Amino acid sequence: MQRITSELQHKKMTETPIKRLLISLSLPSVINMLLSSVYNMADTYFVTSLGDCAIAGVGIVFSIQSLIQAVGFGVAMGGSSIVSRKLGEKDNAAANKFASSSIVMGLFSGTVIAVICIAVLNPLLRSIGATETILPFARDYATVILLAAPLMCTSFVLGPLLRAEGRATFSMFVGVLGGFLNMGLDPIFIFVLKLGVKGAAIATAASQVISFSVAMSFYILGKGVIKISPKFISRNLKDYYLIIKTGIPTVFRQGLGSVATALLNVRVKIYGDAAVAAVCLANKVYILIRSVILGVGHGFQPVAGYNYGAKRYNRVKKAFVWATVFGTVVAVTGALCCATVPQGIIRVLGASNPQVAKIGGRLLLLYSIELPLLGFSSYVNMMYQSLGFVKGATFLASCRQGVFFIPLILVLPTFLGMNGVLLSQPIADLLTFVTSVPFCVWFMLKVLKEN
Repeated sequence: MQRITSELQHKKMTETPIKRLLISLSLPSVINMLLSSVYNMADTYFVTSLGDCAIAGVGIVFSIQSLIQAVGFGVAMGGSSIVSRKLGEKDNAAANKFASSSIVMGLFSGTVIAVICIAVLNPLLRSIGATETILPFARDYATVILLAAPLMCTSFVLGPLLRAEGRATFSMFVGVLGGFLNMGLDPIFIFVLKLGVKGAAIATAASQVISFSVAMSFYILGKGVIKISPKFISRNLKDYYLIIKTGIPTVFRQGLGSVATALLNVRVKIYGDAAVAAVCLANKVYILIRSVILGVGHGFQPVAGYNYGAKRYNRVKKAFVWATVFGTVVAVTGALCCATVPQGIIRVLGASNPQVAKIGGRLLLLYSIELPLLGFSSYVNMMYQSLGFVKGATFLASCRQGVFFIPLILVLPTFLGMNGVLLSQPIADLLTFVTSVPFCVWFMLKVLKEN
C-alpha cells in the first residue's frame, strides 16, 4: 500500500471539492457499516433455524454488544475527532499521541466490560429481557462475545482512526473482510461443527479479531500518516480526559441504545417469545438502514474536523449540507422498502412463525414513517461532536434513546399495550428531529458565521 505524506493528505482534505471528497470518504464507510450490519444479521439468519428462543437469545445479547460498541466507538470518536483536527492544524505529534493513547484506552475498556459482565452474566441477562427458555441461548452467545470484548473494543477504535486521516478505503476493506469471514464461518460453526448459538458467537468474535489484526498491521508497517507506537502513549491523565470528554456523546448515544434495547426487551417479553423475536428481527432491519446513514456521517466527520482545524469554515457548512442530502436519500429508500413489503422482509430473515412476521412487519411500517428524518438529526449531532462542542453533542446524543425513548417505553405500553411498545422508538426519533433543528440553525448562523 502506497504511503501518503501528511502534506498531500492535508491538501486533499482541505482543497478537494466537497461533494467529491465526501463521496470518496463516505462510500467506503457506508459499505463498511452496511457489511457490519449484514454480518450481524447473518448470525440471526442462520440462528432462525434453531427456533424463536434462539433468535430472541441473540437479540437479547445485542444490548451487551451495543455496550461494547458504545465504549469502543466512544473512545474511537473522541480520539479520531481530536486526531482529525490536529492533522488539520498540521500538529502530527499530537495526532500520534492521541491515536496511540486511544488504542490503549480501547483495550483497557473492553477488558473491564468483559470482567464485570461475565461475573454477573445470568442475572444480567434476566434483567435485560431473557426468559427462562431464552436464557440458555443468550448465555451461550454472550459468553463468547464477552471473551472477545477487549480486541473487539480496540477494533472499533481503529476504523475511525483510519478515516480520521482520510484512509476510508482501507477501513472499508477491513470491514468487508470481517463481514465475509463472519458470513462464511457462521454455517461452519453452527451446523457443521454443531455448536448452535455458541457457533454464531464464535464466528462473530473470530471475524472481529482478524479484522483488528489486519487494521493494526497498517500502522505496524508504518503506512499511515498517523504513527501508533508505545513511545507515543500519553502519560498525562488530561489527555485521556480529553478523549473521554470528546467521545462521551457517542457513549451516551450508543450506551443509551443498549439501555433502550434492554428496556424494549423487558417490555415486549410479556407478550411472549414470538414478540421478542419479531422486535429483534425488525430492529435488525432498522439498524441496517441506520448504519448506512451513519456511514455517510462517518465520512462527513473527518471532512468537518480537518477543515475546522484548518479554519476552512465554509467547507464545513457545505459538507454538512451534502451529507444531509446523501443521508436523506438513503433513509427515504429504506423507508420505501419497509413500507412496501414489511412482513416479506421479516420472512426473508427466516421468520417462519406468522405471528413473528405480523408483529415485525407492523414495527417496520412504523419505522418507515420517521426514517427520512434520521439523517439530519444524526449529522447535527455528529457535527457538534467532531468539532469539539461536547455539551451540545452529548445532549443531542442522549435525546433519541434516552431523553425521549426511555419515558415513552415506560409509559406508552401501560396505556396502549403492544402498540405502545411499537410506537415508542418512532415517536422518539420524531422528537429528536424537532429538537435538532434549532441546534443546527444556531450552529450555522452563530458559530460558523462568526468564524
